[in-house]
Amino acid sequence: MTWIYMGLVALVLFLVVDRCLRDRDPMTQATAAMVAIPLVLRLLRVK
Repeated sequence: MTWIYMGLVALVLFLVVDRCLRDRDPMTQATAAMVAIPLVLRLLRVK
């Protein structure tokens, strides 16, 4: 079950980072970065 959760987190993180790199709007990039930080911490298992 944990592997499925980690896979989903990795997928969402990939999509958020992809969106952050493709978009030129600074506000969207900032929002994507704020969403990506907790996802990275979850992948590293830091709570």
